[in-house]
Amino acid sequence: MNPDALSAALLAVIAPLAEARRPGSSDGLTAADLPLERPRNRDHGDWASNAALKLGKAVGVNPREFAQDIADALAATDGVASVDVAGPGFINIRLEAGAAGALAKTIVETGAAYGTNDTQRGQSINLEFVSANPTGPMHIGHTRWAALGDAIARVLLASGATLVREFYINDAGAQMDRFGRSVLAAIKGEPTPEDGYPGSYIGDLASRVLAELPGILQLSDDEQLLQARDRAYALQLADLQASLEKFNVHFDVFFSERTLHAHGPNGEPSLVDEAVDRLRAQGHVFEQDDAIWVRTTDFGDDKDRVIRRSNGEYTYFAADAAYYLNKSDRGFAHKIYLLGADHHGYVHRLKALAGAAGDDPDKDIEVLIGQLVSVNGARLSKRAGNIIELDDLRDWLGTDALRYSLARYPADSPLTLDPEILTKRTNDNPVFYVQYAHARTHNVARNAADSGVDRSAFAPELLEHDTESALLGALQEFPRIVAYAAEVREPHRVARYLEELASLYHRWYDNCRVTPLGDEPVTDLHRTRLWLNDATGQVLRNGLDLLGVSAPERM
Repeated sequence: MNPDALSAALLAVIAPLAEARRPGSSDGLTAADLPLERPRNRDHGDWASNAALKLGKAVGVNPREFAQDIADALAATDGVASVDVAGPGFINIRLEAGAAGALAKTIVETGAAYGTNDTQRGQSINLEFVSANPTGPMHIGHTRWAALGDAIARVLLASGATLVREFYINDAGAQMDRFGRSVLAAIKGEPTPEDGYPGSYIGDLASRVLAELPGILQLSDDEQLLQARDRAYALQLADLQASLEKFNVHFDVFFSERTLHAHGPNGEPSLVDEAVDRLRAQGHVFEQDDAIWVRTTDFGDDKDRVIRRSNGEYTYFAADAAYYLNKSDRGFAHKIYLLGADHHGYVHRLKALAGAAGDDPDKDIEVLIGQLVSVNGARLSKRAGNIIELDDLRDWLGTDALRYSLARYPADSPLTLDPEILTKRTNDNPVFYVQYAHARTHNVARNAADSGVDRSAFAPELLEHDTESALLGALQEFPRIVAYAAEVREPHRVARYLEELASLYHRWYDNCRVTPLGDEPVTDLHRTRLWLNDATGQVLRNGLDLLGVSAPERM
């Protein structure tokens, strides 16, 4: 019996009891209103409910008395071994071993789909993250947003959302011209311009551009700059994309900022031009001092925003507006932005923009701010000169250790990684601890096969050991952990759950044998424990996949 089935059984008991006490008191009550929790002390049972405390006043009865009525009725439910009442009205439920153990077979048969749920079904989400400028390599901050953003996407998809991972390419504006001048100077053998980009990677790009365009210096000055900028941009963007793929982060869409400013073939208005008109139609645009403004203070912004300056030039806010509206036009009702620690000022600005566009700022847009991350002993990139590169970190620490560690903490917490721990093959290293548990499940399965133990029988009522009860209880929790991680956008909850599951598995491994000792015959208990072993391996594998981390079969 899983938690959802138990909540449904609880509802079936509570509804008639509540109606008998006070007619109408159970109207609208659903199983979702009756959450179950795992007791901290396993002596108190497998599950606990505070339903009587929540409903006692509405029903018009003392919660302790109502809890006892619920306990007496629930005890007659198939699969429930006992129900006790504690304190002012807490209900502690213990399941029969067979009812709890049946989950092991369900998990194995469900496979990679175990843990998926439909709590986000119907949500159409655009998740934008990383969005690094295509003027240089990705740094350690981008690395954190890549790991977190991809993990958030994975738990949302596992929870039934329709979602696109999107990378916004900042390929318009003054920084692209500075980038082009820097590359062209390197092609000519000249010093880096005063406002240019330093680092030997510029020289590398210059060599690659020259290899593609050996006659670039024979072009006009304007054409030299244009070709140097655009060819180097294409090469640098390809490098960024390759770095992300090696980090096991895939984007569905790379959206070019230039798209927003481009006019149609016959001079049709750009998306930025259209954005001003669309916001004006919503009634939040006004003109002052020959400039065009959006009254974002109507939606909590600290000041109104200029969208077009008095000289006719558009501001960055104009591009933000056009991009937001474009996401809506592509069918994304909900937009999530994962931004760096230096973008706190964008929170109110983007939410106000949503309001000005006619959306609900509290419902249709989320802005998540990721805090800074550092690595003890990390060296600045030799190529970039002033940053710690993603590729260097990945080569040093490994994709798995880096992704797991970055996803293991909330986005809003500053983080310092310790390479000494992350490169250890010991239990002090969280990712090793979880991966080793998964590898151990495969080792147990291999040894079982060598000993003649298979899954030809399944007798869940035999799983009576305390460590088996604890392990099964944790396995039951996985779908709810995934659903909650998706709801609150916190994949670190999956990582912490996996560490607890690994601990429970190691404890079970030390106490319960899957393979017989010596000449001991193979029994149904061994076969059933193999189901439990394989179920645990499946959940560990599913959880690691949600974090973009591999699940090795041998370590």
